[in-house]
Amino acid sequence: MRKLLVLAVALTLTACSPAPATQEIGPKSERAAPLAGFPVTVENCGRKLTFDKPPAKVVTGYHPSLETLLALDLDDRIAGRTNFSESPFLPGQQERYAKIPEISDTIMLPQKEVMLAQGADFVLDNAMASFDAAGGYATVEELDAAGSPVYILGGWCSPEEVLKFTIDDTYTDLRNLGAIFGVPGRADALIADLQGRLADVTERVAGRSPVKVLATDGGKGPVNAYGGSGITHQMITAAGGTNVLADVKGDYTEVSAEKVSAAQPEAVLVSDYATLRGEDMPSSRAKADEAFAIAKNSPAARDRRHLALPVAAQHPGYRNILAIADIARFLHPDAFTP
Repeated sequence: MRKLLVLAVALTLTACSPAPATQEIGPKSERAAPLAGFPVTVENCGRKLTFDKPPAKVVTGYHPSLETLLALDLDDRIAGRTNFSESPFLPGQQERYAKIPEISDTIMLPQKEVMLAQGADFVLDNAMASFDAAGGYATVEELDAAGSPVYILGGWCSPEEVLKFTIDDTYTDLRNLGAIFGVPGRADALIADLQGRLADVTERVAGRSPVKVLATDGGKGPVNAYGGSGITHQMITAAGGTNVLADVKGDYTEVSAEKVSAAQPEAVLVSDYATLRGEDMPSSRAKADEAFAIAKNSPAARDRRHLALPVAAQHPGYRNILAIADIARFLHPDAFTP
């Protein structure tokens, strides 16, 4: 029903298999005179990736990976992207997105032959779904062998790693990408900005009673919801909320209507797909109404209190910390008044 669910299924089919310990980029002649700051080696998905020079022909998968590179002002390195018909874009990014060639009309990377034909020297995505051989995609190993090393944001390399995500993983990714692309100063500045935004939220919500939050992707029973692990749970907590399903194991999972009703949420976060092309997605309002009908005696239902949370913010990438501030303003509006 949504990208995260697709990813969860695909992750059960595909593990981040070990690749050769070193992925060398570029012909030997180009490695003869090392660039300042290179070679660079980073670890990702249990693999070591080594770069002798910054990637210059990058392909990005689902949109949060592209957003992250745009936040680092690396537009000129991106040679291809997937389709992102959701809205809203982050401020100023839609125009930049439109200038980058689209190589897939879905949020997934293109099929194997098309992907290998891109000749990319770096591939950035935030899950393993687009590297599943059973789905017709080029695998991580095949892309590595073709000189197109793969980096997965947030450590979403297996179902287990998805559950271990922490906000610090966002900073680690930015630091690694800054090193890979030879722009560590940009990465450090971006990390400092995000850390400052998060510190501001933490200070504003400190001492306030946490708001009981249900995070849902709809459903009348069972309900597609977010348990006590992963990105969405982390964002709720950082924004001054308490996840009413914190005792449920997992990230994106199914929960009974009875449990949702008994949780008595004070506010509801709804995964918002907006206008995913080619798919008939229920609106965030419709999904909120489903939650209110189930928890009909809850404070959230009484006040019709919900926030549409772009689903892109529920995947690893630069947007995660920006979303925490948005959630905090929703949960604690008085903390953000002038």
